[in-house]
Amino acid sequence: MKTLIVNEKYDNKKLINFIKDSFPELSLNVLNKALRNKDIRINNVRTRENIVIHKGDTISVYITDEFLYKNINLEKVYEDDNILVINKPSNIEVVTLTSNEKTLTTLLKKNYEFIEPCHRLDRNTTGLVLFAKNQITLDILLQKFKNKEIKKFYKCMVYGIPHKNSDTLEAYLFKDTKKSMVYISDIPKTGYKKIITSYEVIEKDIKNNTSILSVTLEFSGRTHQIRAHLAHVNLPIIGDGKYGINSINKKFNKKTQELCSYKIVFNFSTDSRYLKLFN
Repeated sequence: MKTLIVNEKYDNKKLINFIKDSFPELSLNVLNKALRNKDIRINNVRTRENIVIHKGDTISVYITDEFLYKNINLEKVYEDDNILVINKPSNIEVVTLTSNEKTLTTLLKKNYEFIEPCHRLDRNTTGLVLFAKNQITLDILLQKFKNKEIKKFYKCMVYGIPHKNSDTLEAYLFKDTKKSMVYISDIPKTGYKKIITSYEVIEKDIKNNTSILSVTLEFSGRTHQIRAHLAHVNLPIIGDGKYGINSINKKFNKKTQELCSYKIVFNFSTDSRYLKLFN
């Protein structure tokens, strides 16, 4: 059984739309059969109708995982006694606190006594995710991220050709949790946090007006920072349905953002205890 809480986006929307968006791999045939069998409850009341739901409703789905999720084969990039690096595929969260859906972390917990992520990627951002295999390692690595002693590099395809081959962008970001959106300002504003994003051009395609960039977060690493910051300077990531341009996404037939975490660099300058071999 999976439990979902209806958010504002689906207030006064049909039940089936909410469930299908929550479980993209679930077929309509299986969903309709579950409704006929009253295997879906709303606020603990069984239903067989595609009724309107409301914000705050609790939806209980009695459908087995084999129908809710596709099989995911996780690629291990590196592993030792203390850390694990996974190449995350698209369409899966690293971890979530809002429901009991299958995540990268829950998949790994089936095979590890202790496994916790040291950072996150957006659901449809692919690439390297660093996990700690014990509490001491987790504490060390979280501190290293805080001290900027671990640096993540991202590769993305954007629409547009930057005027400079490399640049460091500074701005201010505001997170709207209700809309699950962030907004960028060039000047300080109440509630906005400073961000610094650097990029370097790897490839240019003048004919298609696209570029491939290597991007790093020099300051903060806030929600959707790369996606929103690049869009703010007229370099939207192709395939980004939230901050990109729909007509451009359709032109290149991309439904998810072309953004990948492709490199993690350890540069320990403070005590790293038994992880000192990474120096």
